Amino acid sequence: MARKKDASKAQKEPGRIKQMWQVFQMTRRYDSTAQWLMLLGFLAPVLVGLGLALWFSEGNGFTIALWVVAGVLAGLLIALIILGRRAERAAYSQIEGQPGAVGAVLRSGLRGGWVGNEMPVAVNGKTQDAVYRAVGRGGVALISEGPGSRTKRMLDDEQRKVARILPNVPVTQISVGDDDGSIPLHKLPVTLRKTKRSLTKPEVLAVSNRLNSLQTSLPIPKGIDPMKARPQRGKMR
Repeated sequence: MARKKDASKAQKEPGRIKQMWQVFQMTRRYDSTAQWLMLLGFLAPVLVGLGLALWFSEGNGFTIALWVVAGVLAGLLIALIILGRRAERAAYSQIEGQPGAVGAVLRSGLRGGWVGNEMPVAVNGKTQDAVYRAVGRGGVALISEGPGSRTKRMLDDEQRKVARILPNVPVTQISVGDDDGSIPLHKLPVTLRKTKRSLTKPEVLAVSNRLNSLQTSLPIPKGIDPMKARPQRGKMR
C-alpha cells in the first residue's frame, strides 16, 4: 500500500520541466517581452561560442563541438536567469496595488541580509494604508503601502519612534505606489539592496530583536480585511 501511495503521489506532482513550462506560460501571459528576451539571451552565447570555435579551433571538430556545447549551456543558463527575473516581476504585478502586497514581498522576496515582517507596524483602518518595516545592512527601512500624500505622516511617525529607540541607526523611507516619488512593487528588493551599508550582521540581528521586543501596536491578523471587519455580537441568554 505504501508503494502505491508513493507512486500515485509521484504521478500527481509535476516534474521539474513541467514546472518550468508552467512558470514560462504564466510569465508570458503577463509579460509578452519575456520570451523574446529569453530567446536573445540563449542565442547570443551560442553565436559567440560558434564564432570562437571557428576562430580558435583551426578545423578541429572536437574543439568546435566543445565551444558550441559551452555556448549552448551558457545560453540555457542566461535564459533561465531571465525567466526567473521576469517570472518574479510578473508575480508581483498580479498583487500590486492590493492590501498586503508589500508584506508578501518582505516575506518571500528579500535578499542581501534584509529581514522583514509580512505584518505592518502601522495601519490606517479607514484607507487600508500601511507601513512595514525591514532591517538590514542599510539600517532600518520603513516602507509605505498607499498614496504618498496619505502615508507620509505615517512614515514620519514611525521614523520618530525608531529614532527614539535607536538614535544612531539610519532610517530610510520608501513609498511603494504609482505616484511621484514612489517605486513599483517589483523594485522594492532592489531598492533595499542599494541602500548604503552601515550595520554589521550581528548589529542587524540586534536591531531587529530590539524593535520587535518594543513593538506595542497589535498588527492586523493575516487575512483580515479592516474595511469588512464587523464586531462580534454578544450571545443571547
